[in-house]
Amino acid sequence: MAEIKNEIREYIVENFLFGDTDTVFADDDSFMENGLLDSTGILELIMFLENTFDIKVDDEEIIPENLDSLDRLESFINTKKN
Repeated sequence: MAEIKNEIREYIVENFLFGDTDTVFADDDSFMENGLLDSTGILELIMFLENTFDIKVDDEEIIPENLDSLDRLESFINTKKN
């Protein structure tokens, strides 16, 4: 399922790091703690996830445990798709 992480990483690099591929972040790095995304960025990411992976993110699911790293996102998306 590396393709999920790769798609999300590409989206973050293009839309929040403005194509700066020198900025490296690990799969388990917190987006918020590392300054990759702010609260507005999380909302934009959610729209991307819903459109790209054909899922619906409910308001109560917008929590760091689901959305604050590539690892957490991959797990969350896999749960939503099953």
